[in-house]
Amino acid sequence: MSDEQPADSRTAGRGEAGPATAGGRPRRAVRRLGPLARATARQLGRAARSRPTRRAGTALAVVAVSLAGIAIGILLGARTEVDVGPFRAEMAVTPAVDGGTTVAIPPLGALHLDSHEGPVQLSIRLGSLDQGRTLALLDDPAAITRASQTVVSDVTEGVLRLGIRTLAVAVLATLILAALVFRDTRRVAWSGTLALLVTGGSVGVAALTLRPEAIEEPRYEGLLVNAPAVVGDVQQIASNYNRYAEQLQHIVTNVSRIYTTVSTLPVYEAAEGTTRVLHVSDMHLNPTGWSMIRTVVEQFNIDVVIDTGDITDWGSEPEANFVASIGLLEVPYVFIRGNHDSVRTQEAVAGQPNAIVLDNEITEVAGLRIAGIGDPRFTPDKQTSPADGGLSKPAAEQVIGVGEQLAATIRAAEEPVDIALVHDPVSAGPLSGVTPLVLAGHTHNREVRRLAEVPGEQSTLLMVEGSTGGAGLRGLEGEEPTPLAMSVLYFDAEDQLQAHDDIRVGGTGQAQVTLERHVIAAPVDPVDPSATPTAADPAGTDPAAPGAGPASPVPGPPAPSPS
Repeated sequence: MSDEQPADSRTAGRGEAGPATAGGRPRRAVRRLGPLARATARQLGRAARSRPTRRAGTALAVVAVSLAGIAIGILLGARTEVDVGPFRAEMAVTPAVDGGTTVAIPPLGALHLDSHEGPVQLSIRLGSLDQGRTLALLDDPAAITRASQTVVSDVTEGVLRLGIRTLAVAVLATLILAALVFRDTRRVAWSGTLALLVTGGSVGVAALTLRPEAIEEPRYEGLLVNAPAVVGDVQQIASNYNRYAEQLQHIVTNVSRIYTTVSTLPVYEAAEGTTRVLHVSDMHLNPTGWSMIRTVVEQFNIDVVIDTGDITDWGSEPEANFVASIGLLEVPYVFIRGNHDSVRTQEAVAGQPNAIVLDNEITEVAGLRIAGIGDPRFTPDKQTSPADGGLSKPAAEQVIGVGEQLAATIRAAEEPVDIALVHDPVSAGPLSGVTPLVLAGHTHNREVRRLAEVPGEQSTLLMVEGSTGGAGLRGLEGEEPTPLAMSVLYFDAEDQLQAHDDIRVGGTGQAQVTLERHVIAAPVDPVDPSATPTAADPAGTDPAAPGAGPASPVPGPPAPSPS
């Protein structure tokens, strides 16, 4: 037994030692690999310390620092401001894969041009209108032509200046970053040189791949998506606009002769105490309208100007600068918002020193009590809707509703109102019998008529003005552009409308001014119609009355033939 026990113990010992032996093999393997690992590490260390490896590492570091410096410089300083016509534009360069140009017109949207290839993208952001240059354009219509001719040179100058600035800021930022990282003059110099080559090469690729024809194929975003539909055929608009620009000086020259046409009219003797009101509407950003307004205000001794809306086209912030000309008129300017005018536009008008904005309110100006309310819609991307049932039922109810609101405000007033202002003639219906006169715009067509009478109430005359801005750019779409229109209204000492002069200036390619005098007939007496001698005149004007009738048009220089 004693002989077996040691045997069992040895067997057990061998059995127990098995795992330990197995577990010890890796440790022995590691001990064997130790010298190999140490040798490998020593070889790698020697390789890392070799000249080629150090050079490669330095080159990679220089490239990385250069690219980082270029990106930082471009993002922080590759931008400049340039005057493009009356606009103050900001130009910037940003890294991009596909290149191209983006023109941002906030808040209307943007258009994108596939103008060039390369790793840089040009961004142009149109800012606000410069008041000084805008007023210069308004005072000198010929300056509009000069400004349109200098736009290309303005943009070219801005791009060149931006390219030089981009190179400068990219290299400067790289030098500063390299100095902070390397603290070695040679490496800093190499980083700056590489930045110059990379940035210059990128700008050069963009210049070599430039596609000027890309401007004819823009891609729109935002509200500008509607621009092609609103503007119409581009070539036709461009052709008409060229004709328009050529005739601006002739038109304004004829406007200055408006007053001389009065001598050809049958004499209308305005009694002492007569108040003269100039009614304008639907300017739609046409600067020529301001030239006409200033001329008429001065030559007709206007006491107050009334604007029934749509002074702008899109109601955008840059457009708000267009209203700065109001302050130059030096007479009160009463305004209501149209469907193309935003709240921002209304605030800009209210900011003018001589402006009075009405929104379901009543004011007294030049002895006249005037009530007005803004259009309930803001639809700059919609075509003008006619007043003869062209509105949808919800829109009609909305437009008629503001007329009802204004009628309630007038009825609640302690004193009667002489004139009510609405933008859309559809709003005028509820005002029948509430006030003797309603002024409107919106349709771009002049119209004078009596509203349906309310039994026992006074008769109400509706006067719809044409477009003082010739419908803006929309007026250039057709073969016969929309004329520029406004009216001078004469009120007697009792604040009753006695007569009105309708002034019309030919549109694109037409240099002709027409002034037509109308004397208002007395309204029908609701109690005794036979007491009113002109009761048969449905429009409220009596062509046979003394002093009525159109003036002969004042011809201007002949319009040039279309090119």
